[in-house]
Amino acid sequence: MVDSTLVKKTPDGVDLTAEALLDALTPLILDLSRDLSDRERYRRLLSSLRTLFPGDAAALLRLEGDTLVPLAIDGLSSDTLGRRFRVGDHPRFERLLSRPEPTRFAADSDLPDPYDGLVQGVPGKLEVHDCLGCPLFIRGRPWGLLTLDALDPARFDAIDMASLRAFLGLAAATVSVVERIDTLARSGEEARLRAEAYRQASSQSRRELIGSSDAHHHMIKEIEVVAASDLTVLITGETGVGKELVANAIHALSPRANKPLVSLNCAALPDTLVESELFGHVRGAFSGASSDRRGKFELADGGTIFLDEVGELPLAVQAKLLRVLQNGQLQRIGSDHEHKVDVRLITATNRDLAEEVRAGRFRADFYHRLSVYPLRVPPLRERGRDVLLLAGFFLEENRSRLGLLSLRLAADAQAALLRYPWPGNVRELEHLIGRSALKALAANREHRRILTLSAADFALSDTPHGEKSPAPADVTQKSGAKDFRSAVTEFERSVVLDALARNEQNWAAVARELGLDRANLNRLARRLGLK
Repeated sequence: MVDSTLVKKTPDGVDLTAEALLDALTPLILDLSRDLSDRERYRRLLSSLRTLFPGDAAALLRLEGDTLVPLAIDGLSSDTLGRRFRVGDHPRFERLLSRPEPTRFAADSDLPDPYDGLVQGVPGKLEVHDCLGCPLFIRGRPWGLLTLDALDPARFDAIDMASLRAFLGLAAATVSVVERIDTLARSGEEARLRAEAYRQASSQSRRELIGSSDAHHHMIKEIEVVAASDLTVLITGETGVGKELVANAIHALSPRANKPLVSLNCAALPDTLVESELFGHVRGAFSGASSDRRGKFELADGGTIFLDEVGELPLAVQAKLLRVLQNGQLQRIGSDHEHKVDVRLITATNRDLAEEVRAGRFRADFYHRLSVYPLRVPPLRERGRDVLLLAGFFLEENRSRLGLLSLRLAADAQAALLRYPWPGNVRELEHLIGRSALKALAANREHRRILTLSAADFALSDTPHGEKSPAPADVTQKSGAKDFRSAVTEFERSVVLDALARNEQNWAAVARELGLDRANLNRLARRLGLK
């Protein structure tokens, strides 16, 4: 704990007079009555904190269940905002939250610091040596933490506790203002319940929609708009962008949030089983049907059903689904009895369904039923620095999984991530972080405490944003005079054939290499004429 004796000097040895304290706090007091965004309020709060109590880094974290979520940082690496700190994994955070007063850790404390390796601009000197943390309470309950860290072990020796307590009171007021504004923004009891359901769903799931780019914010606004309705949503986007997370968010914000969300990957099932999975069957309907079984639509009654890779559905099943969407009635396979269901449908695809309709592979009437509200998920290459926030989230996941105290990115690694075009999007980033961390750990077992990933660990090409990775020469030459769809088809065929050659015609190995579901790869191969 910090000594409660009042000291009249700042850590830099400068007298901290009442006038100086007032000068630092007055702008924050005036901010309470201004129309500012949450992000700007928190940024000004941390800026004032470092003005009064100079350190190398500061952070504001909100407690959500058993996890601390960074809302604002000053002096820490950008990826910190994407990290989620489970309190049980970080003894310092656990101790800070357990005490009502500010706590300072000794420079030689054996408790690992969550920010080791995350302070900006200190290559070669990674460990935090002076750490001060303060819990924030709103309406008598712990809301989160305010932390101040320094590389100099004696930086906070002469801290003015009276000034710190005054600042903490103002910080709590700032947070309270933000909370009140957010509450007023949710008009009506129904909206409040939807927000609470979404918060609970986010705290139960380790995955969430992370980002701060304009493209990400636009998508979030679209989700909020359509979630309140009962419209059918068609989520489109490239492979790996997180379409299922978007579907989960729509359901969690909808009036059906307290009802089931049932998901089905249409590409993961053989054509013969899709109908049974969707509509169910009765005993004896086909070989192996030893008992009655409800389908996904019945299981989702009153809630939402999410059909991923909907473009892979057979035409016959599309016709039956169309009937369910029109009147809410379905029949189990082998039964004459109709079941009435009340289900909201959300679908997703990485294919151009309008083109599939023109090619005769998808029913036009079914397509128009699905695309009542189309929602596009932007690819990672359009989201700018969101890649660093997402990287921070995956770094923290892998830090915990690998038993490390800190897992960070070197400057050249951050630059490489920002430069790379991400054809596999967020899923590719997740796999890259996990694979690179594991390999780097295996190569540096004598440096387990803090592991820094460099650009060399990622081994990414230098293809910049906006440029396509070069296609094989034969595909480029052949596709010059052809339409876009034909060129894409030839490129897909070339990629699959090359992967087959590398894996000695082993389709399972090809599916793993290309990051495709085996059933999806089989359908692709049939469409390309390779099977």
